[in-house]
Amino acid sequence: MDDIRIPNDATYSPVPLLELGLVAPVLSRLLLRSTAPGLALQTAALAVYAASASGDWVARRGVRRIDFQATFGADVRTLPTVVDGVREREVALLVERLNDGYTPARIPRRQLARVVDRHLTDRIAAITGQRVRTSTEVRSFSVLGFAFPFALGTSDILSGDVAILRDTGIFEPHVIAHELAHRKGYWKELHAQVLAYLALADSGDPVLLQAALAERLSRQLAALAGHDPEAYRQRAGDIGLRPELRRHFLGLRPPPDAITAAISDAMKELYDLRLRAMGQNGVSDYDVGFTAFLYALERGPHHHQAASGPGRVWTTTSPPTTTVPLAPTPIPAPADRAAAADRAAAADRADPADPADPARPTL
Repeated sequence: MDDIRIPNDATYSPVPLLELGLVAPVLSRLLLRSTAPGLALQTAALAVYAASASGDWVARRGVRRIDFQATFGADVRTLPTVVDGVREREVALLVERLNDGYTPARIPRRQLARVVDRHLTDRIAAITGQRVRTSTEVRSFSVLGFAFPFALGTSDILSGDVAILRDTGIFEPHVIAHELAHRKGYWKELHAQVLAYLALADSGDPVLLQAALAERLSRQLAALAGHDPEAYRQRAGDIGLRPELRRHFLGLRPPPDAITAAISDAMKELYDLRLRAMGQNGVSDYDVGFTAFLYALERGPHHHQAASGPGRVWTTTSPPTTTVPLAPTPIPAPADRAAAADRAAAADRADPADPADPARPTL
């Protein structure tokens, strides 16, 4: 097992360097009535940003990336079509699993990022034989949140800067894991979704497992609702989730006002075009593609790479488009599952010094 470290120096800056470089002249003009100080700050910020991005690019050249088709038997262009009947059956199974395993526990975001990164690093290393060490810094603000009101998080693919745009409750571990997967060099949204899910589902921590299952259920609901926010909310309210969980699902996609909805729809179309231009299937990879991938993985010849225990829903290997009744993975006895989860959670939350995150560089 070998290690490779991507410095991500820009992520340790108090403010996002690229955003600072873009807005500095404007703010300088508004506050100081002169653009000269802003231009000087812009030059400095962009110079540091470029140096950091260049260093990360050099480091990433040594990363052994996962071949998704060879490893999992599916990829962006080889996803199966999953019929609605199968999706509905999975929804019922996920609801039962989430209700039975519900935990109100939350992990502070800073600590959560370190815990999630450790599991993500280990899950990738189990496949590639290489630990990709990256920063665990996560911001709580980005100006991109105004341009993309539908986004939960952002990741700068050049510098690795990650921001979580709002509190997503039980979904936050998966949102962070998704963005950290981008930071490790997995740019495609489907890949980030899958790696985040597998890392959390196999973590043994009930908070992280709950996030993985909740994300999978939410994406199934979105696939069935056809990206209609009201249809999503209707389904989320009617599937039998316990009240504590239902609140998080409804809060994830609140009813937008007219202006926000118009901006969101327009930017989502542009974002969809961008993803397609980069060789992806568009925004559908977040939900339709993600859930189809997990279904194919768990039922196909590469099922040994799927999550284990309660993180895995299907066990049979019949064709992925079948509509016959399916056999879900047996759930461990609650007492056994709770004991194992408590041991794993206690180990993670001890929060030892992270050897992969050395002293922060001075920018």
